[in-house]
Formats: sequence, C-alpha cells, structure tokens
Amino acid sequence: MSRLVVVSNRVAVPSKSSGGAGGGLAVALKAALKASGGIWFGWSGEVAEHPSAAPDIKRSDSVTYATLDLSPDDHATYYNGFSNSTLWPLFHYRLDLTDFTRQTYGGYMRVNGMFAGRLLPMLDPADRIWVHDYHLIPLAEHLRNMGVQARMGFFLHTPFPVPEVLTALPNHETLLRSMCAYDLIGFQTATDREAFVGYLVREAQGERLGDDLIRAYGRTLKTGVYPISVETGDIARLAQEAYRSRHSERMRESLVDKQLIIGVDRLDYSKGLVKRFEAFENLLEHYVDNRGRVVFMQIAPPSREDVKEYIEIRQELEAKAGHINGAYADFDWMPIRYLNKGFSRRNLLGFYRTAEIGLVTPLRDGMNLVAKEYVAAQDPEGPGVLILSRFAGAADELATGALIVNPYDVEAVAQALQRALTMPLDERRQRYEAMMAVLESNDIRHWWRRFTADLTAAPFAADDPTGAAAA
Repeated sequence: MSRLVVVSNRVAVPSKSSGGAGGGLAVALKAALKASGGIWFGWSGEVAEHPSAAPDIKRSDSVTYATLDLSPDDHATYYNGFSNSTLWPLFHYRLDLTDFTRQTYGGYMRVNGMFAGRLLPMLDPADRIWVHDYHLIPLAEHLRNMGVQARMGFFLHTPFPVPEVLTALPNHETLLRSMCAYDLIGFQTATDREAFVGYLVREAQGERLGDDLIRAYGRTLKTGVYPISVETGDIARLAQEAYRSRHSERMRESLVDKQLIIGVDRLDYSKGLVKRFEAFENLLEHYVDNRGRVVFMQIAPPSREDVKEYIEIRQELEAKAGHINGAYADFDWMPIRYLNKGFSRRNLLGFYRTAEIGLVTPLRDGMNLVAKEYVAAQDPEGPGVLILSRFAGAADELATGALIVNPYDVEAVAQALQRALTMPLDERRQRYEAMMAVLESNDIRHWWRRFTADLTAAPFAADDPTGAAAA
C-alpha cells in the first residue's frame, strides 16, 4: 500500500505527558497514517525569530512527525493575517470582518511555498498526500510546480461560501485556480460542494462531468462530501466512565436537582454565543417557571487573544453574562455559569452526559463535532436533547433527532429550550436513537477510510498531462 502523507496547519505530535492522547481528528489521522505508514507534516505551533530550515523530526510507531516553526512575520501574515483575518471570516460569511491586504496574502503564499519546499525532499512518487483546511489551499499548486505528480487530496473543515460571497475576495480566481491542483477535494456538506462547483462553472467556465467530476483550469478533479465525525463507540464508553468521576459528581452536587443546559465552543464570533445568551435570557423572561430551576453553563476557551474581534466578543459575553445574572440570580441560584477556560476531554464528556440539553447554535459552522460528541455521550436510558443550528454542517445528519433552530431567532431558540426542558422520556429516547444510528454508521474511522479510498481512485494528475501542465 502506498504511503500516506498528511499536511495540516498544526501537527499533533505525541508526547510523554499526553500519552499520545488527542482529539477525535488527531486520533483519526494517526490511525490513517499507521494503516500504511506515513508522514504528518506542518507547523509546530511555535514562533521563532530564526526558524530552522529543516523540519524537526520525531518518529512514533510507523509515523514520522515533521514540524516547522514560523518566524514572527510569517505568523503575523500567514496565520493571523490571511488565514484568520481574511479566509476564516469570509468562509463563515462575515464579509464585515474580512480584512484583505496584499501583504498578508503575500505571507500566505510564501509560507505555503516554504511548506512545499520543505516537504518535497521527504516525498516518494507513490505517496498519497492529504492536505487539510483553508490555511493550505495553494500547497498542491506549489508542489505541482516543483514537479510532484503524486495523488493529492484536500479536505476543507470549514464551510465554503457561495460565489456571491467568495467573489468579494480580490484574488478569488488565483485562490480557486490553485485549489484545482488537487485530484480530490472533500467538503463537509453537499451545500459546500455545490458552492465550490457553482463557482467553477460560473467564474471559470468549468464543465461538470457527472455527479462528482468537474473540469476547470485545464484539470479534471473529483469532489466529494465527507462529513467528519467522532469516535462514537469510544465516546459512549468514556462518557459513562467520566460520569462517575469526581468532577462530574461535583457538577451534579452543585446543581441540586436543577436542569443543566451546556454549551461548549471555542471563543469565536462564528459560534453565535451572544445570540445564545440572549435566547437563554428570553427563556427566563417568558417561561418564568424555569427561574431557579435551570442552569446554563457555557464553556468558551479563549482563542486568538491578540486579535481585536476576539477581544471584543469576550468583553461582550462577559457583560451579557453579568447582566443576565444581575437581573435574574437569587441567593441560591446563578442562572449562567460562563467559564472562559478549557477542560480535559474526559471532563467534558462527563459534563455532556450530565446535561439535559446540549445547546449548539453557531451562526455558521463547517460541521461542529460538539453536537456529535454530546449525542454520543448520552445515557441511552435517559438521554438529553440536542438543540442544533440549521447553519451547522452537523444539521444535515442530525436533523433526524435534534431540535433544529435558526440561531438568529432568539425567541424560537427560547421556545426550543422550553420544549427540550419539558420533553417526555419516550420522545427523547426516539430522537437519541435516530441520531446514534447515524453516528454509528458514520464514525470518524469511516470518514478517513472513505476519503483515502476515494483519493486512491480519483483522477490522477500523471494521467492528465494537459491538466498537470496547467497546474
């Protein structure tokens, strides 16, 4: 079997302190790499004034981990700049927050070229290369220009915007042309794939060749929908164990028979946290029997703390939580527990199993694995209810059992909260079983196996000399 080479912005290098543990994606990619032996290449997460020209190499089992540090300028332009101040807001439909400069775009292209140059000596002709996410869209084009003809696939973890939004980006054609240097491009949802194909047809006179093939910019490539998932069975087992942990016991003791609503999100404007707080406030205002009986715990670890928009949303949420608690709290009850910190995955699974409601209401999200983890962590005999935004990719699969809401409609979200708080056990079980059937048939192992199998079978650049030259 040919070797797999994974390239991502960050690399989950095993360490003695972590014991090789990690999130679901890290576990899945490590399993994919171990299946055929391979390399995981990307940024170390470190910024150094004078980064080494050679990757730092570590080996574990049959996997080689190769990481590079970034210079301060590369971090500012490639990572904080074009990746997270241009592409991230644009791909999440926030044109008002999208900041484009030629300087940051230049840094983005430079780092992608640097990654390609450092990876090149490590590659074999028979390798399959799997590149992840918006940080590395141009990587394949750089590798093609260096003569690499190996199979290359790309998976986008975020949403992909419709052409009307994407064309607001000044260099949209250059970016999309480089994206077509891949042999296979995977998306979270059919909507995302259709937005990509629609752009190529409208803007690049692309030609659809059946359901999943398209020819554009002189190349034929395959597109697919690969909704990322979680390690369903492992989560169910770990959540059952975590429920009996001291942290979970302390949580239940603190609730004193009150119902718990839980939200867990990285602190980001795409997650809809302000609207979520407003919906909970609406619940307390219009469904007064919940006062003193319901607690909403929002866990929101900080991220990108040096970016202005993230500083502002943190301040806004702190003010909103203080306002709601000031208006409704009593001497023995605090309605909102807003925790601006992270918890171990084990503790979160115990909290999920404790909570009667999982509140997942992003304004736009590629998938949202918290929704799937919440469902997988539930007690089958007495499961909680998932309330899920229609704008999360997970809604495509979990509409069978979740209460689907529009996160912009705070009154409708409050009504869904009330319905969930009073939902009969039989209905909760039926909804849970429908969602678990989906998660068990499409767990994260199924996700990576499907993608890598399709990458092996995708149209091959070496068999398309016209396209290879165009790329």
